[in-house]
Amino acid sequence: MNQRNHGTRLYAAALLFGLVATPGLSAALTLAEAIDLAERQAPSLGARSANLQAAQDSVTPAGELPDPRLKLGVQNLPIEGESRLRLGAEAMTMQMVGVMQEVPNRAKRRARVESAEATVTLARVQQRVERLKVRQMTAEAWITTLAAERKLTIFNQLYAENRLLAQAVKAKIAGAGGLSSDSVLPRQEAALLAEQEDLLARNEAVARAELQRWIGEAATQPLQGDWPEWRSSPERYLNNFPRHPELLEFGPMTSRAEAQIAEAISEKTPDWAWGVDYQNRASGFGDMISLNLSFDLPVFAGSRQDPKISAERARLEGLEAERQDRLRQLRQELSADLAEFQRLERALDRTEETLLPLADEKVHLAMADYRSGKGELTAVIKAREELVEMHLRLVDLARDRSLTNARLHFSFGDTQP
Repeated sequence: MNQRNHGTRLYAAALLFGLVATPGLSAALTLAEAIDLAERQAPSLGARSANLQAAQDSVTPAGELPDPRLKLGVQNLPIEGESRLRLGAEAMTMQMVGVMQEVPNRAKRRARVESAEATVTLARVQQRVERLKVRQMTAEAWITTLAAERKLTIFNQLYAENRLLAQAVKAKIAGAGGLSSDSVLPRQEAALLAEQEDLLARNEAVARAELQRWIGEAATQPLQGDWPEWRSSPERYLNNFPRHPELLEFGPMTSRAEAQIAEAISEKTPDWAWGVDYQNRASGFGDMISLNLSFDLPVFAGSRQDPKISAERARLEGLEAERQDRLRQLRQELSADLAEFQRLERALDRTEETLLPLADEKVHLAMADYRSGKGELTAVIKAREELVEMHLRLVDLARDRSLTNARLHFSFGDTQP
């Protein structure tokens, strides 16, 4: 018990340190505070914001012409005879400087802009999806941590009841009404309770570590609040189904794929380029200027442009197939979650109203039989074990119902930005 008290003091000190290290927060952490912290601190949201900024910065360059090219050179330099490699010996030898500008066709530039704009829309949707994911994962971590706290709280009462049981057994043995071996059973029960409590403490540490991933050191605080409930009708979930976070990305992805098809088609339209060259000749010879235009000749479309167009169209078809597949999966998940939520609500009501009271009554009856000499102490211990399991089962059912409720809410209910 001394070690247990020492561990409790260390845990309380850790909680106090967490409160001091996280100014501006209440002494206990509510679900709303946890979600607010996660939205302000989650690194993944910062990454999505950076991706969005990068996509926005890429739109303007997508429609611009390529940088012009500077041309430098020597033309018509002799390599034989008396004038070999002499710049000023021949009238046609010229030192040249020029500029060349490539001009992709208008359809190609428009397609590149549309692709860049679709990328911006996709980045914005991904930022929204990530925010919903952060909210959901934080809520699930908070609920799991609350369940671990609730289970550990149960054991404070169980240890007190165990001490009362030990006193009752001791009194009965002293009155020659019980077996001496019965004195071992309460101590065995206490040891098993401690073992089970250690496992629950481990589970709480794991749950808090998951919560800490989203909100940092504030996860060391005790939690405040009851099991969260997001009430909505199945009809609303079905109406919001097309706006599921994972489906939202397919819209801009499809737009980008269509723009890439348009860009591939634009390869059949020739690009062109223009250039201006200034040619300087030796003294005694006049300088010159040259103008030139060049055009691409896409004359082998069957082996070059057409396969690219087919490839981009195949990617678009694959994207639509992925969307349909994910649509079916999500419809199945929605039906399963709705059915599971209804089952958990019924199971929770049944446990609260029937199973838990019956388990408690069984303990009282077994204890009464033991005290009257009509029952065995092992029956009391067995009944108490069943009561402990029923208390823990009640917490598990409440946790699972809230987790299912959270999945429904953040996937099909809270889909707005």
